[in-house]
Amino acid sequence: MVDYKSLGLVNTRDMFSRAVDGNYAIPAFNFNNLEQLQAIIKASSELRSPVILQVSKGARNYANPTLLRYMAQGAVEYAKELGCKHPEICLHLDHGDSFELCKDCVDMGFSSVMIDGSALSFEDNIALTKKVVEYAHQFDVTVEGELGVLAGVEDEVSAEESHYTRPEEVIEFTSKTGVDSLAISIGTSHGAYKFTPEQCTVDPQTGRLVPPPLAFDVLEEIEKKLPGFPIVLHGSSSVPQEYVDIINANGGKLKAAVGIPEEQLRKATKSAVCKINIDSDSRLAFTAAVRKVFNDKPAEFDPRKYCGPARDLMEEMYKHKIVNVLGSDHKLANCE
Repeated sequence: MVDYKSLGLVNTRDMFSRAVDGNYAIPAFNFNNLEQLQAIIKASSELRSPVILQVSKGARNYANPTLLRYMAQGAVEYAKELGCKHPEICLHLDHGDSFELCKDCVDMGFSSVMIDGSALSFEDNIALTKKVVEYAHQFDVTVEGELGVLAGVEDEVSAEESHYTRPEEVIEFTSKTGVDSLAISIGTSHGAYKFTPEQCTVDPQTGRLVPPPLAFDVLEEIEKKLPGFPIVLHGSSSVPQEYVDIINANGGKLKAAVGIPEEQLRKATKSAVCKINIDSDSRLAFTAAVRKVFNDKPAEFDPRKYCGPARDLMEEMYKHKIVNVLGSDHKLANCE
């Protein structure tokens, strides 16, 4: 059993409470490799932002659970080395699909886990989520549950159609499970292809696809029923078109990729939404930088020469999200 506090990590309870009160959101950035982790820690440390390092089941298997534990511990020490004396870094399991996986993550030093029972019946979702909560809370590990289904594809998570969260279910779900936060579905979606062209309109000036607006009426109803309760948005990458353009100009084939407009995410942060998940944007930034190097310098074979520019572009993107979308900069409990 590894106590996450011995790794220097924190859970989400205090950071979420401050975010709800302060009308901003905590960045939850997925990572799969060293360069992503370096970029996340450099951006959040320089800007004195709390941060959630998210790891999916697939990413955990890719990295190796033991190496991942030491990477998280190293991230805390790296933040301090960068001058952030009191970092607030959470290691979070994204879309856990079983009690056994969540338990293993708790036992291996995760400070927060998500159990995604959204594909189950309402009753079975409650039962599974409650089981995870009862185990995790013994070790002060926070738990995120989910109601509603997001469309799209991301790692092992896949659904063709979304189903909005039913506001009438949220009180019963949170009270019976004891979850610390709730992921809801209001129109966000996983992956870089969040909407079909048929769901979008076309901007007459740019010719780009414009996605449908988020269902803020559903969010408002949930807030009325759960005042002040921490709400999470998954699938919230904006799919920056400049990255898509670089990828396509350098041999890529990303057609009709479209994400969530940043102004809608900024609006969400003024509500009880205190955690916003971003994954695809960092993948796009990484891929854009790598493709450009390979196209400009086809003889290059030193990974540092193409992973380095990828890391720099991701760091730039993370900083933009922290300052201009989430508003979490300089929100550490102690910004020294």
